[in-house]
Amino acid sequence: MSIRVLVADDQEIVRTGLVMILNAQPGIEVVGEAADGRRAVELARRLRPDVCLFDIRMPGLDGIQATRALAGPDVDDPVPVVVITTFDLDEYVYAALRAGARGFLLKNAGADLLSQAVHAAAGGDALIAPSVTARLLGAFAGAGPASQPAQPVEALTEREEQILVTVARGRTNNEIADELYISLSTVKSHVASLMAKLGARNRVEIAMWAYETNRVRN
Repeated sequence: MSIRVLVADDQEIVRTGLVMILNAQPGIEVVGEAADGRRAVELARRLRPDVCLFDIRMPGLDGIQATRALAGPDVDDPVPVVVITTFDLDEYVYAALRAGARGFLLKNAGADLLSQAVHAAAGGDALIAPSVTARLLGAFAGAGPASQPAQPVEALTEREEQILVTVARGRTNNEIADELYISLSTVKSHVASLMAKLGARNRVEIAMWAYETNRVRN
């Protein structure tokens, strides 16, 4: 079955382009479009798409507020959200990740990366493009308040430390399995354990914790 996607962007030419690119990808179908965040949230709640692709800056509700409404910590049945932006160092993107987004892309990312991000979000992964996201996470981890990152409820194992770094570098579960020569089910088990130990809601928060604790450097 196709991955059902909702696209929200206030610029019609950008939104139309994203829809055309996504509909041309095998296994992806755009089921709704919105020109503002409020309409996007309404459509998402009614249509229940597999993935939402939101622009960061929209009238009404912006991408951050829309993401929080659909994927925030208080949402019982969150919808996977991928955020797109024009700028590769944009403080709003960091806020969107904190609001529950599973990843983000630049608007010039191209069809392949856009397709990968949608498939990753639908499969429970988060696309964290090393060329952009790693730099952004590192920059904001270092520029944030001088507070100590939360400590894990239980010490990480050596294997969990390895997987922590690969997640922070944007690897999917399949790529981690290939890189570390372990099974896919073992990767999923370790990622779930990391989430539990770190109190993370998703892979993006695992990555941010890795940067905040200097496990990964730019």
